[in-house]
Amino acid sequence: MKLWLVRHARPLLPAGVCYGALDVPADAQATRTAAQSLAQVLPANLYALVSPLQRCACMADELKALRPDLRWETDARLTEMDFGRWEGQRWDVLDPTELENWSDNFGPYRCGGAESVDGFMQRVGAVWDAACTRQQDAVWVTHAGVIRAADLLAKGIRQIALARSWPRDAPAWGEWKVLDMQYCGFEVAA
Repeated sequence: MKLWLVRHARPLLPAGVCYGALDVPADAQATRTAAQSLAQVLPANLYALVSPLQRCACMADELKALRPDLRWETDARLTEMDFGRWEGQRWDVLDPTELENWSDNFGPYRCGGAESVDGFMQRVGAVWDAACTRQQDAVWVTHAGVIRAADLLAKGIRQIALARSWPRDAPAWGEWKVLDMQYCGFEVAA
């Protein structure tokens, strides 16, 4: 079973701004170009899910026009991590003590008073579990954090205790990757 993970196009924000759950648009031309490339390689009969945030919803809308064979559902569990009061702020102006506390307590720490990595992993894990149960190839139009979480889930990891265990790589804006979903069990990573 294959899972296509598609990252939205570049958001219309300055570099260095925290924008997890912040609903910001993506560059329209970059979205259109990415959708055109993706539409040519996506297989038929995929189960298609999309984050409700407009930077992903616009990509799905472009794909719908190009690939009417795909049936889309919006799933709020595919929304990027919620950074609470950090949203919309530059990372370099955030309280260094808060960032250190997050690094030292990576799993349970509520970023900006909002979501924890543990909660985020549980949320994305629920979508993963549903995909495992469905046993059908799928595509998710989503965010870098969700894609990184899916990378961990593909390895059977549901919890992350240390910040250094969080994946660093994700597809570039408007790009995608394909995961093999053979592993649907879970463990805790250090």
